[in-house]
This record gives sequence, C-alpha cells and structure tokens, in this order.
Amino acid sequence: MTDTPEHAPAERPPLPDHLSVDPRSPHHDAAACEHDIGIRFNGKERHDVEEYCVSEGWIRVPAGKAVDRKGKPLTIRLKGQVEPYYR
Repeated sequence: MTDTPEHAPAERPPLPDHLSVDPRSPHHDAAACEHDIGIRFNGKERHDVEEYCVSEGWIRVPAGKAVDRKGKPLTIRLKGQVEPYYR
C-alpha cells in the first residue's frame, strides 16, 4: 500500500526552448500549454506573449489592435532576455 495524496500536482513537462500558443504552429506543445506559464522578459512580467524562444532571445507579442484577414492579431518580435517559468 502506498501513501500518495490524491490531490498531488500533475507532473509538469520541462519547458521547451521554443513555444507557441497557436495550435497550428510546429512549436506548439499541448502538454506544456495545459499549465499556467509565465514569461519574464528583460526582468519584467509579460502577460501578452504569443510565442517565445529562449536560445535566440525573443518573444512575439500582439502589435496593438491590428488583425490580419483571418482575425488573428498581427504580432511583432521583441529581442531581449527571456525567462519562462510555471506559475
């Protein structure tokens, strides 16, 4: 008989180097996106990150209210220090 709590937190997968929230992207990881992920960019918390790459040092964020013809927000890439973490 093992004594494991029934409410033990699920095992979190390691955060990938490159992650996108868009399910159509080749860099989308559904297992990682199920958990609440935070991004610290240049020492400040960002809540609007669509995609990030730690090794290349960039994040992709929406560019204002502009959208493309499919209704998806237009994004810009910002360069700097990227630190993803689980909240």
